[in-house]
Amino acid sequence: MRLSKSLIPALKETPSDAQIASHRLMLRAGMIRQMASGIYAWLPSGYRVLNKIMQIVREEQDQAGAQEMLMPTIQSADLWRESGRYDAYGKEMLRITDRHARDLLYGPTNEEMITSLVRDSIKSYRDLPQTPYHIQWKFRDEVRPRFGVLRGREFLMKDAYSFDVDYAGALAAYKKMMLAYMRTFQRMGITAIPMRADTGQIGGDLSHEFHVLASTGESGVFYDAAFETGDALAETDVELFYQKMTSIYAATDEKHDTAQWAKIPSERQREGRGIEIGQIFYLGQKYSQAMNFAITGADGQRFFPEMGCYGIGVSRLVGAIIEARHDEAGIIWPDAVAPYRAAILNLRQGDAATDGICENLHTQLGADGLYDDREERAGVKFAEADLMGHPWQIIVGPRGAVNGLVELKRRATGERWELAVQDALTKVLG
Repeated sequence: MRLSKSLIPALKETPSDAQIASHRLMLRAGMIRQMASGIYAWLPSGYRVLNKIMQIVREEQDQAGAQEMLMPTIQSADLWRESGRYDAYGKEMLRITDRHARDLLYGPTNEEMITSLVRDSIKSYRDLPQTPYHIQWKFRDEVRPRFGVLRGREFLMKDAYSFDVDYAGALAAYKKMMLAYMRTFQRMGITAIPMRADTGQIGGDLSHEFHVLASTGESGVFYDAAFETGDALAETDVELFYQKMTSIYAATDEKHDTAQWAKIPSERQREGRGIEIGQIFYLGQKYSQAMNFAITGADGQRFFPEMGCYGIGVSRLVGAIIEARHDEAGIIWPDAVAPYRAAILNLRQGDAATDGICENLHTQLGADGLYDDREERAGVKFAEADLMGHPWQIIVGPRGAVNGLVELKRRATGERWELAVQDALTKVLG
């Protein structure tokens, strides 16, 4: 992509209503634009990040045995009346009446709809277990939307739902999903801390939240440094992984157990801030029973399936990653989710040698490269490349170009190398 032809409207000034780093940087880097309170349009570079996050989430869900589907954003109020949540949910639910005077709602979550779909599709214990999931936009009418995509009204979410014949199966599904979540966040280049959590309006009696560590996080987090090593993620046995994860201490400031904290060796005690990016729930029979979803068991008796619910805030993750990875100059994207892997900076537009090398790099990098071919000062190009956070910058100036050399900069560390063109490409794509 040529920057001169792209829709990446970078801003020099920070909008006055942007209170936190991710909101400021997403606006300044031309990733999003606000269309209404808590509602954002995702511009091409922001949407590229969103898609890369979705793909990692999708791959790990598929690996865990979940099946992707797609449910609509608009739901019937009758489904929520079946579960008893329609009147109980509160003003965060956007209620709608269509032209036929039918009550509808813009879905804030999908427990009722997926229970109805699975109820209508399977009749025997032989059809279980099932774990469908989808990645879909949701809406919650926050009274005070703030912090950009971290606390918006419309947001993109992955939610999966497990259906099992008994508690043992439901707990196995829960443990498998916890492992999938930790691997998902590790692949995105962030450290996530799982901790026991309240179930809130979703229901059930077992839940874990996942918090990405960031200095600007909303919650205080107390945790064992063992979470930072990633050793447990090398564990292939789900049961052993779950034992390791749940035996390591982690808690928010609201639920800090000082006695348990004292058992952690002092050299492993860590305190920080966290941003919630996902939550998993064991639901039990809360929805299957309320919605009369009973099927025939091996003994011929009818029973209500055991359920679990597993959410990841996909659009929220974009902001959370930026909160965890930025500096005064801008965003520092992990390679796996960056909109472009490398920026090509032509410092002498119109020079035959620099133009030739840049065109060659642009061709070889393909969709991984953003070519800054604008008639702009070098300082502007450097500043905007740092702001946008590309993991690599390939700097092509006239002095090096005549000898076939470029300067390669690693955004995260500031390291620089003078390399031949092909060597620079090998390092970027390696």
